[in-house]
Amino acid sequence: MVSPETRKAYIPTIGIECHVQLKTKTKLFAAVGNDARDAAPNTLISFICLGMPGALPVLNEHAVELAMKAAFALGTKPQKFSKFDRKHYFYPDLPKGYQITQLEQPIIADGEIHIVVDGEVKRIGVTRAHMEEDAGKSTHPEGKDYSLVDLNRAGTPLLEIVSEPDIHTAAEAKAYARELYLRMRYADVSDANLFYGNMRFDVNVSVSKDHNKLGTRSETKNLNSFKSVERAVEFEINRQIEKLEKGEKIVQETRGWDDVKQRTFSQRSKEDAHDYRYFPDPDLPPIELTDKQIRDVEKAMPLSLDAWRDKILAIGFDQNVTEAIVDKGADDFAYLKVLGKLIEQDPKLAAFVAKFQLNDLPALEREASVQSADAQPTRHSLNEEQYKAVYSLVQKGKINSTKAKNLLFTLMGQAEATDALEFATKHDYIQVSDEGEIAAIVAKVLADNAQAAEDVKNGEMKAIGFLVGQVMKASQGKANPGLAQQLIKKQLGL
Repeated sequence: MVSPETRKAYIPTIGIECHVQLKTKTKLFAAVGNDARDAAPNTLISFICLGMPGALPVLNEHAVELAMKAAFALGTKPQKFSKFDRKHYFYPDLPKGYQITQLEQPIIADGEIHIVVDGEVKRIGVTRAHMEEDAGKSTHPEGKDYSLVDLNRAGTPLLEIVSEPDIHTAAEAKAYARELYLRMRYADVSDANLFYGNMRFDVNVSVSKDHNKLGTRSETKNLNSFKSVERAVEFEINRQIEKLEKGEKIVQETRGWDDVKQRTFSQRSKEDAHDYRYFPDPDLPPIELTDKQIRDVEKAMPLSLDAWRDKILAIGFDQNVTEAIVDKGADDFAYLKVLGKLIEQDPKLAAFVAKFQLNDLPALEREASVQSADAQPTRHSLNEEQYKAVYSLVQKGKINSTKAKNLLFTLMGQAEATDALEFATKHDYIQVSDEGEIAAIVAKVLADNAQAAEDVKNGEMKAIGFLVGQVMKASQGKANPGLAQQLIKKQLGL
């Protein structure tokens, strides 16, 4: 382990390359399906994907539009002129022997994003972001002496976002990766599903004692979570410092991440640009964008991540809750759209909805999974009218908070959108507020619990909670607890 004193003597420098899969229906240069999640191996391929002789690529126009949207999400504008190059290397999952990418003139340049770490805002520059096609996927079955190649992913449209070396801690690296994810989701550029590899991170790490000189870097590839980005960076910083302290040299290399052992491992020596023999792709014309095309995409952009943060902060949520809400919104656009409308109409209702989504819903899902081993019903997003109806019942005292969250949870499990008020009435969610009916229940509860009633009379008001609980139990949870407490005091002469 590196001591804190030794660690302070070194300056870590981190740059991150992020591969974002663009959410197109077809591949970048071929009319083949782009969703390989449930497809059998090597079924989403064509002669273009395989690089057959005479195959000519045709650029996917929608992929260009998504890359343009990404430019605005990265705080810049798309370049009016960009072009494609060939990057040559030989690997079983690259049947053409080259990858079509953008080297010298990418579609995005000079972007920036801002992250917050330990309460401080920091700018991270984006050097460039370029379009390219993905390679296939090699798998190495454990215990076997062969590898398998699946080319379904070959030709998938990617945007590779390259940061400036402005990151200097593992926490900053994690924050940057999360911010990129959120920006790509809110701009609707990518599904950015980390589990399916829609977004992958390569981290370049070096350490040096000299502020004016970078150390030799390593690149840890294909990280698919914010936590693994943070831990891989932290491990590499410590590994490199330990080697330098022993008088050893750092080798420029590509490394992998072992999530089980929580450590990086060497894969191969790291190539430089000249090793790939780049040259302009002769089969693809340059991309030339007009001012009108750029303006049209900018006008059609969804509400930005920063605008959402401002909207949420404006109704009184603190920064931590705001970040939790935008995280939730990235996973559920339907919920985010509803919340946006409610914020404009009734901030208190919006706060009620946000609390349910952030606190109550996860707890109810855990409880449901514990209570039943059977498959749980698919949960659907609720519309604004359903939230309004349930909130109105709470405000009118016709349903308590516990019943409200259970009602919302049950409504989410319905196959079709259901009228909340009608459902609550039909399934006995509505509280009994008839004074005479509750008074009779209170009288019986007081008679059956004479000691607790006497304790309340003697000023021990904690006992009144027990009595209210007994009233709720006797009414099967339908009694209005506020009215029940009032009637208990009244019947006890308080």
